[in-house]
Amino acid sequence: MTLTLYAAPGSCAVAPAIALCEAGADFEIHAVDYAVNEQRSPAFLAVNPKGRTPALVTDHGVLTENPAILAYIAQLYPQANLAPLDDPFAFARLQSFNAWICSTLHPAFAHIFRPTRYADGEGHQAEVRRKGIEQVNDAFRMAEDEFFDGPWAVGERYTLADPYLYVMTSWLPRADLRQVDAYPKIAEHYARMRARPAVAEARARLGMPPP
Repeated sequence: MTLTLYAAPGSCAVAPAIALCEAGADFEIHAVDYAVNEQRSPAFLAVNPKGRTPALVTDHGVLTENPAILAYIAQLYPQANLAPLDDPFAFARLQSFNAWICSTLHPAFAHIFRPTRYADGEGHQAEVRRKGIEQVNDAFRMAEDEFFDGPWAVGERYTLADPYLYVMTSWLPRADLRQVDAYPKIAEHYARMRARPAVAEARARLGMPPP
């Protein structure tokens, strides 16, 4: 199996890079440079017409969207035990957590980082950003109080939810948000993730500084 992961450093695509490293996968990585709009280049759009990362090129075709890519990695490398593949309910619960990140927490960050995507005019964009900050804070509080099952995101076992949550947590310092210490369970999770060799390996392969 030949795998190539297209990932922008610092983006949500860091999550599948970590998962592939955890699995011990033999894969290539293509760091997509958002600073020069490489994601809008004809070469990248031929890979993923959505113009976003991650995109995982496999022998069977291209996969996009983190929940799908992460689940594929877990099923492709079952020996890595990245998901409870033998328990349909537990696997669906894991998928529910990742879908919540993809559909709720991640878009809230997008309102902070890219308000021009959602509104025209500085006044409207400032309001979009304000609401984004409110939504991110609310989502992390919900994760801390209701969803986080500790010591890992969905219980006693490390799963695909953990690198995805780690990436979202790593974005907190990039905006006017409560710091990770405001969420003790998530702060402990973030520290555990930063200590994992796969996190350091993925960041290094993407040209990012050590965790």
